[in-house]
Amino acid sequence: MPQISEKNPSVTQITVIDTKPEQVEEALSILRDRASFMARQPGFVSISLHRSLDGRKIVNYIQWETKEQLRSAHHHPEFRKEWRTLDNITAGIDPQLYQLVSVAS
Repeated sequence: MPQISEKNPSVTQITVIDTKPEQVEEALSILRDRASFMARQPGFVSISLHRSLDGRKIVNYIQWETKEQLRSAHHHPEFRKEWRTLDNITAGIDPQLYQLVSVAS
C-alpha cells in the first residue's frame, strides 16, 4: 500500500506512459508482471497503476526505500526482459523521481 507521509523518507518514481486505447490492456499486463517482480526486490514499498479514462495514458506510481535500491531493481535482467515489448506498444515512457513536499488530509 502506498505510504504518503512527510515522515516517510522513501523515494517516489512517477512514470507517465502514453499508449493507444487499443493497446492499454497489453501495456497494463506487462506492467503488472513487472510490478510482481519488483514487489520481491529489496527496498520495495509499493506500486500503483492508474489508467486514464480515455485509455491514452498509464501512470505508474512507485515507492522504494532508497533511490539506489530502485535503480538496482530497474537494472536487473529479469525486470528488463519485457521492456522492449512495452517500448514497442507505447508512444512514450517518462519516468521521473519525486520528493514529497507536503500532504493535506
